[in-house]
Amino acid sequence: MRIIAILLILIGVIGLFLSSMMFGDIGLAAGIGSVTAILSGAGFFIAAKHMRA
Repeated sequence: MRIIAILLILIGVIGLFLSSMMFGDIGLAAGIGSVTAILSGAGFFIAAKHMRA
């Protein structure tokens, strides 16, 4: 689960960087998707911490 969290955060950060180079609605949609990936990765980290304890 921790690997999934790391991958989601990594993809989210890369997507946030790439969305800043896009124009219009596509850039906005890519930014929203990347923020969602970052938040999902953080959620997976929290869930992994609770499952291990």
